[in-house]
Amino acid sequence: MSFTQASGVRKPRRSPGGLAATVLFMRRTLQHMSNNAFGLAVETVLSPIIMLLIFAFLFGGAMAGSVSGYIQYLLPGILVLTVVPMTVYSGTTLCTDIARGVYHRFRTMPFWQPAALFGAIISDGLRYLAALLTVLAMGLALGFRPDGGVAGAVLAAIYVLFFAYSISWVFALIGNMVKQPETVSGTSMMIVYPLLFASNVLVDTSTMPHWLQAAVDVNPISIAVALTRGLFHGTAEAADLAAGIGVGLLLMAVFAPLSIYFYLKRQLR
Repeated sequence: MSFTQASGVRKPRRSPGGLAATVLFMRRTLQHMSNNAFGLAVETVLSPIIMLLIFAFLFGGAMAGSVSGYIQYLLPGILVLTVVPMTVYSGTTLCTDIARGVYHRFRTMPFWQPAALFGAIISDGLRYLAALLTVLAMGLALGFRPDGGVAGAVLAAIYVLFFAYSISWVFALIGNMVKQPETVSGTSMMIVYPLLFASNVLVDTSTMPHWLQAAVDVNPISIAVALTRGLFHGTAEAADLAAGIGVGLLLMAVFAPLSIYFYLKRQLR
């Protein structure tokens, strides 16, 4: 028997490090997803398929003369159109836990506090990946053939995931600042959908008036879609890479520190 056991003195438990705590919160978020498997399937499989079919068959004839012709232009944009609205969950999940008082209990626990924020956001990547693979599979069935080959498709998919993570920090900040999860969802409609539809997701900006084209081209969604198309079809240039990656890094550089700051500030109330 050791001296510690003989003396009856218990060693204090070591608090988990930042990585271990983040993994624990990732598991917690994934458990919540598994508890709503039907909703997850609708969001990541059924809804993306319906959206792709609607836009492909609704605009295919008018835009390119056929669905198979239009799908070459449409699919990269639909990937972004499908994944970006899902980033709202980063804010609603966080706001829900704060509103229910869960994080007030976490405040008293000895772990790296931002782990709760990072764990939830990282785990949401499962939604993005599932939706992305669904759209790609359906697009291939409709005739999508990326000129950039497998390598281009993989790079494009990685970029879409990167861009989604950068957007998720915007809604993480909103989730920290509002009081009700419904407010996060309502705010998302005012932010995301005007940006998505006032972009090059569905239509080539060269067909627009010059003043409108200039405004649409600087839309972060348009920049992301342009790079995604370029990667898929092997036409991405250095300027496209710099703009697309730069937009994502800028969003993270601004909104990630602000989200962490307001999260920790709210924890101390």
